[in-house]
Amino acid sequence: MSFLDSVRAASLTLRIIVPTLTDSARGKLSEQATDERLAWWSQRMLNDAGAELTVVGREHLPAKEPLVMMSNHRSYYDIPVVFQAAPGSVRMVGKKELFRVPLFGPAMRAAGFIEVNRQHQEAARASLKRSQELIARGLRVWIAPEGTRTKNGKLGPFKAGGFHLALDSKVRILPIAIEGTERVLSADSFDVQKGARLKATILPPIDAPSYGHARRKELMADVRNAIAKVLGDT
Repeated sequence: MSFLDSVRAASLTLRIIVPTLTDSARGKLSEQATDERLAWWSQRMLNDAGAELTVVGREHLPAKEPLVMMSNHRSYYDIPVVFQAAPGSVRMVGKKELFRVPLFGPAMRAAGFIEVNRQHQEAARASLKRSQELIARGLRVWIAPEGTRTKNGKLGPFKAGGFHLALDSKVRILPIAIEGTERVLSADSFDVQKGARLKATILPPIDAPSYGHARRKELMADVRNAIAKVLGDT
């Protein structure tokens, strides 16, 4: 049954890919339509997996403030969790391999998701610029600073790209600690497991501009420590 659930999840994703690509080709893809599709998709993904999501700390989510959102990364199911925990105009920064998937990759680009290629400096700078443009339009950018899904459950080291983005854009960072998503879909599996209990803890925003570039490493440590404390991974 878990394999059938995986097929069903792919089918749900296709149901937002097709209209996104169609609207984009016609020049009629709006941010509102993208937000609504992502909200519908993320809720259906969790519902179909029988997952129960508890969100703690929504009082820390500013109403309309552009932010860089950062979370730990345990599973592809972190994606629907973030879109449900922190609803609104959120766009994701994802690794380049995701954007190579037929239909899925072009739809992500059309929706405003940002491809990151850390191996090429020029491409990384272009990704940073596109992310800054989204923030300037009032959107929130979500990035998993570990850069990849953990395979042992431990919080990995954080990469600097998202912190440069927050500092250059002069916005705060919203840390989010995610628990349980690896029980839906682990990093080494394609089988969806049903009935998991998930938790997203939204932590108080951290004022990145007050650190400045000179204290970037201290900023990175403070964001990581905030998430690690919730996960019990200090």
